[in-house]
Amino acid sequence: MQKQWYSISGGNRLEGTVTISGAKNAAVAIIPAAILAGECCILENLPHIQDVNTLEFILSQLGAAVDFTTGDCMRIDPTRITSTSVIVPEAAQMRASYYLLGAMLGRYGECDLALPGGCVIGARPIDQHIKGMRALGAEIDIDEERNILHARAKKLVGTEIFFDMVSVGATINVMLAACRAEGLTVLANVAKEPHVVDVANFLNMMGASVKGAGTDVIRINGRPDLHGCGYAVIPDQIETGTYMIAAAATQGDVIIKNVIPTHMEAVSAKLMMEERPRPVNIKTLVYPGFPTDLQQPMMAYLTTASGQSTIHETIFENRFNHVRELRRMGASISVKDNRLARIKGVQALHGADISASDLRAGASLIIAGLMARGTTNVSNIGYIDRGYECLDQKLSALGAKISRLSKQAQGRR
Repeated sequence: MQKQWYSISGGNRLEGTVTISGAKNAAVAIIPAAILAGECCILENLPHIQDVNTLEFILSQLGAAVDFTTGDCMRIDPTRITSTSVIVPEAAQMRASYYLLGAMLGRYGECDLALPGGCVIGARPIDQHIKGMRALGAEIDIDEERNILHARAKKLVGTEIFFDMVSVGATINVMLAACRAEGLTVLANVAKEPHVVDVANFLNMMGASVKGAGTDVIRINGRPDLHGCGYAVIPDQIETGTYMIAAAATQGDVIIKNVIPTHMEAVSAKLMMEERPRPVNIKTLVYPGFPTDLQQPMMAYLTTASGQSTIHETIFENRFNHVRELRRMGASISVKDNRLARIKGVQALHGADISASDLRAGASLIIAGLMARGTTNVSNIGYIDRGYECLDQKLSALGAKISRLSKQAQGRR
């Protein structure tokens, strides 16, 4: 495999118009949800990113007929699925593959799943997923030696489930299974994120009865059968925020299309600036609070603020892996207990050779490279490909000097 990286010549003001792609976090749940239908589903506004391509491959391996060759539209025919065993390396490498558990249990009453991986941003157990599935009547065993989860249910029956903590993944996963359970399921202390609402809307388009998405309590009346439908995924809230921050970081002037402004209010409130960013205090929270997925890009922006800023990360306990790389570019950042970062603004960043440790850390380093003096080379960009469609092309269209290079293209570095 070629070693690829982004080379960025910083200091260019972003100007122009950019169109946001479909939401990654919604797409990776809605694609597995199509399994619940007894007919073909057509999904529109899907982003061309690695996670979507991986799910396309996994569904194809299970026997589904999947066509993702025309624009942003994917046609999924789940009627041809012949296997409920999702024990493939691709599933283990992708966090969102766990949505196949809820979809498979709801449709077929069984699933064998390679336990998922994804970005290394701290412990992200699936105990709340398992709690919910067991409450619905599933028997779940984990083969810890092989890292495989086995789930079986003769019948799923609706019940009341209170999540011990707010979890987007568990909320959506249990919602998928409950759509075809018998009777009423009430989910309490659920996540309210926009992509939770989007998945619920898609399920309702298939004939499900999901009410309350976007509030603390979701009520699901199970249906024995769901039908196919067409559905367009919402715009990506995190991609929108990334371009908002990038524009502010370069003192640019960018029109961002295909957005839902109400999803961005927590971010907009922190981006007021003059010649330099103003220092702000940020605490990541579940929606509608400041999103943890934009904490890292925001930190890059604040490295040149006119004073000291603080970022308190409350969602994940290991989401400051990008700090070391930003320091290599001249940033002044201290971290306490891996939860609280203090950013003392410097006059400017300088280019360096740096490496992405996860998806949103990669976005942070791209923004830092756009701000910096000189050339920045960002490696390990496979993480970035998981969540951003055509990042270098979109930035280039806005005036950034960014190139995607490979070892063969550049030779020795």
